[in-house]
Amino acid sequence: MTRWLSDDEMRAWLGYRRLRTLLDLQITRDLAADSGLSDADYDVLSTVSSAPEHRMRLGELAASIRWSVSRLSHHVSRMEQRGLVARDDCASDGRGATVVLTDQGWAVIQEAAKLHVASVREHFIDLLDPADLAALATISGKVLAHLEQSTAPDPARPTSRRR
Repeated sequence: MTRWLSDDEMRAWLGYRRLRTLLDLQITRDLAADSGLSDADYDVLSTVSSAPEHRMRLGELAASIRWSVSRLSHHVSRMEQRGLVARDDCASDGRGATVVLTDQGWAVIQEAAKLHVASVREHFIDLLDPADLAALATISGKVLAHLEQSTAPDPARPTSRRR
């Protein structure tokens, strides 16, 4: 039997959906205008920049950002053409590839991060008081803990869904 949402639950759900859509749209627009990067570019650059020696195996990066290896490989090829990343052979596995941040990619992500955090602050963080932030951290922690257990890291291998 379907458990329909109550009015309060529906208001919360629809509010979240609208918030997510409009916030993502604004942050994405700011990112593109400020740095010329797409969300996808930023995800790749920021993730690799946090890895030791600014390098990460392609498969590990794909799992980390929840992309298929194929999609990531195509995107990395486009980023290589722009000089942001390079591919390197994996020392421990001759079949694997490693994504490496170039000096240009490092400079771009450092500058983009400053402008990106300013946008995140302006359109989200600075609108919330400490109690809001604490509640949001608690809520996101609960939902993420559930989703990280039930969502496959590789979108090509979906997990089963309950009905």
